[in-house]
Amino acid sequence: MAYASRSGRASTSTRTPRAFAVCDRCGIWYNHDQLSWQFDWAGASLINKRILVCRPCTDVPQNQLRSIVLPADPVPIKNPRVELYVADETGYTTTTQPSITSPTTGIPIPQGVPVVTQDGKYVSPQPIGIPTGLDADAVMPLYQNVTYGALLPVLSVIANGTTVITVTCSSAHNLVTNSQISVEGLSNTSANGFYSVTVTTATAFTYEVSQIITSGSLQQVSTRIITAIVGLPYDFTQIPQTGA
Repeated sequence: MAYASRSGRASTSTRTPRAFAVCDRCGIWYNHDQLSWQFDWAGASLINKRILVCRPCTDVPQNQLRSIVLPADPVPIKNPRVELYVADETGYTTTTQPSITSPTTGIPIPQGVPVVTQDGKYVSPQPIGIPTGLDADAVMPLYQNVTYGALLPVLSVIANGTTVITVTCSSAHNLVTNSQISVEGLSNTSANGFYSVTVTTATAFTYEVSQIITSGSLQQVSTRIITAIVGLPYDFTQIPQTGA
């Protein structure tokens, strides 16, 4: 084996000698001028890692080590005009009264008195029927101390011949009024679905369905009631269940 082979990947020349150097990463010999400093991100700038490496060993600076630089906030404008989202989401239901005619234009002007609820809120149009697109297996956690998708210890599910269903648990359910549940596996499928509850005792609560159900027990072996939370229409506190 010739002596020149011991120079690794470095070039040897008697006319234009170039210094040898060893790559700090792979340990192979190169000419010193073929090695370069390894840089990497640290915060918002590149820093020299103080190691000389050959071209194959040179790494691209890792962007995951780079600080995220947020752009400046936009300059605020004077006299902004924004959409009145609260007004857009409010249903201004009014009582009907005979129109009056404007004495200036002669155009009829509808008359009416806004209808509000007992708590002073405007009446919103009521969605009809059980909410669609809800999957009993895709539930979200409730607030307070209710565990994510908690299976309630159901002891009985009773229909009283109206639209009200009473659920009794073998231990405390930890629900509060307007907490939401997913119900499935009852003998009458009209009582399955997503509902807001009304707590009556520490171990019992009721929920209301959209149609009258014959009196009797609805519980089966497959009955499963778990805690859930789903989106509600604007200004609603309960899942709407009106209509047939």
